[in-house]
Amino acid sequence: MKDIKIIIAAHKPYKMPNDNVYLPVFVGSSGKEDIGFTRDDSGENISNKNKFYCELTGLYWAWKNLDNQYIGLAHYRRHFAIKNIKKNKFLGLLSGEKASGILEKTDIIVPKKRNYYIESLYSHYAHTLHIETLSVAGEIIKEKYPEYYFEFKKLKTRKSAHMFNMFVMKKELLDEYATWLFDILFELERKIDPQKYDSFHARYLGRVSELLFDVWLYTKGYGFAEVKVVDMEKVNWLKKGFSFLLAKFGKKKYKKSF
Repeated sequence: MKDIKIIIAAHKPYKMPNDNVYLPVFVGSSGKEDIGFTRDDSGENISNKNKFYCELTGLYWAWKNLDNQYIGLAHYRRHFAIKNIKKNKFLGLLSGEKASGILEKTDIIVPKKRNYYIESLYSHYAHTLHIETLSVAGEIIKEKYPEYYFEFKKLKTRKSAHMFNMFVMKKELLDEYATWLFDILFELERKIDPQKYDSFHARYLGRVSELLFDVWLYTKGYGFAEVKVVDMEKVNWLKKGFSFLLAKFGKKKYKKSF
């Protein structure tokens, strides 16, 4: 077994996998009562930015405070899985043993790509969210990390991506990725005050980061293995699809998560 710790970002009590590879982390815990999980407001942290950075406050905490050989991120309602066992989804989740086996052969575990089919990643973002947040991120990359700008521009033509800010990777790779990512996001936050938006769109920093992950991954050229992702709760795909069409053709931006 490799020394792996996959944090599970959660903001409320929830059933968790029975495997020591997982560490439930209470994200946005600053100023709040305990819920029985490790808090993200200990050590070096940005817990008080959770309303803007979403699960990334957990990632920042893990980056700065864990010293495991491999570190990963999952969500309380969304997990890596080897099998989708509908009667008890927890039985099919990625185990520490399975993760060790995969990481013997590659650098990083990522989710299977999400496909958008009828539009690019960039245009989907523009239809559903405020595009200035992503375009300014591109300007920051062009200025500070020009070697990554080629992959950023591909967001305008790509129709699939490794989403959800989920992965498992070596600690030294996480050091590299998080240093790059948070440097961009902190600059982006300085340029666009999240508080100018409503509470849903103020979380743009977490959403921009989802698209930046592949920009980093493909620029660096690290090997990766895709693992399926399962939702622990039922997803209303009809409602989600209808909202997607309203955004694309009716210019109705998203107002809430699905």
